[in-house]
Amino acid sequence: MTLRTRNKLIAPKLTREMVEQLSAAKNEPSWLLNARLTAWELYDTLNMPSLQSEAWRRTDYTTIRWEQAGRVVYGTSAGIEAIPAENLAPLIGDAQGGLIAAVDGKIVHSELSDALKAQGVIFCDFETAVCQHEELLRKHLMTTAVHPNEDKFAAMHAAFWTHGVFLYVPRGTVIELPLHSVFYNTTSGLSLGHVLVVLEEGAQVTYLHEYLSAEAPEHMAYIGMTELILGERANLRFVSLQDWARNANDIRHERARVAAGAQLDWIIGTMGGRFVKQFAEIELDGEGAFGRMSGLFFADGHQFFDHDTQQNHNAPHTTSDLLFKGALKDQARTVWQGMIKVLPHAQKTDGFQANRNLVLSPEARADSIPGLEIEANDVRCTHAATVGKLEDEPIFYLMSRGMTRQDAERLIVAGFFDPIMQRIPFEEVRARLTAHIEEKLERVAQPV
Repeated sequence: MTLRTRNKLIAPKLTREMVEQLSAAKNEPSWLLNARLTAWELYDTLNMPSLQSEAWRRTDYTTIRWEQAGRVVYGTSAGIEAIPAENLAPLIGDAQGGLIAAVDGKIVHSELSDALKAQGVIFCDFETAVCQHEELLRKHLMTTAVHPNEDKFAAMHAAFWTHGVFLYVPRGTVIELPLHSVFYNTTSGLSLGHVLVVLEEGAQVTYLHEYLSAEAPEHMAYIGMTELILGERANLRFVSLQDWARNANDIRHERARVAAGAQLDWIIGTMGGRFVKQFAEIELDGEGAFGRMSGLFFADGHQFFDHDTQQNHNAPHTTSDLLFKGALKDQARTVWQGMIKVLPHAQKTDGFQANRNLVLSPEARADSIPGLEIEANDVRCTHAATVGKLEDEPIFYLMSRGMTRQDAERLIVAGFFDPIMQRIPFEEVRARLTAHIEEKLERVAQPV
């Protein structure tokens, strides 16, 4: 159990020597080692986030057992065969645009179709990017979207990241087949993965990333980052699905930067883990930029999910649209806190956010905290939040048509999630999510 001192929370015991050992194991160039060491100095200086701060006051991460979860894991004997086959299958038909898989903090598989290579597309692990695309990686890695000084967890990631995926799509390139990556863990300990996506002007792509793990008796921690960088008139559909095992603790910083005329469609799914804290932000930096963020989550047992979203309008004539829908049962707890921020010169902004929660048992609790920070005077910004339970009337209606109560409840919950489900462009992935939701509805809560 994490201990407290008088003024700060005890952090995982990570040292400068461990940074140097990890960098040496990866045979990294001096600039990357220096970047890690600079981040480690930040990590060593910063306090753990205060539980009295607005971002964390509903989210007690001191339940993470760092004596189990604080050991950096960089590769084990497990390979790609550890990942369930259904999570490696092509997303559309039989063709695969590209697939990258990491197991226990180390890349075990990387492929990209010859057609995409011929178009100048880069889809590779960080080690390959360091060797073959050093200038591009150095330009974009933690320099534009997420920075190491966000907080102590961000600095930890910047110093100790174990694996990463780099996607670069050149100017004007349209990728028809989706790209796919999977981060999978088989053991307890600490893994730190990174997803970096860079789309140049007019580029288009659809990309699915998955977080998965096997059941283990001890705590695991994943401290991650995602950076989505869209050039002018670029178009990215990014689907991020998380289904960690029940021993997993997931803390992520994720941010998108959207240039003028670009469009981002970001879908987030959260199903697994014991503790989840996700910062997800969209920065609309150029005139006419559009960002849509859709989320679905289902917490059961004693799971705790906290989604912290931000829609920042930094230029005029920008549009953001956010919808998060969550269900929870047993003793689960969820938090969604969102903010739309409009800078003084960002006139003609159109921003919307909504959070809908379906509480399926009396012991479950959902907190929903929308927010607006408007500094311009010619905008349209609205927000909405609801927390409710299954209503007797529709259940009675379905039962009067011959359904059992269990089937009626299952159908209503499926309908509740359907608007988000339909935004996921892969039929088999939607089927997997639906099956998991049904499994959660039927699952009996286990003691802590």
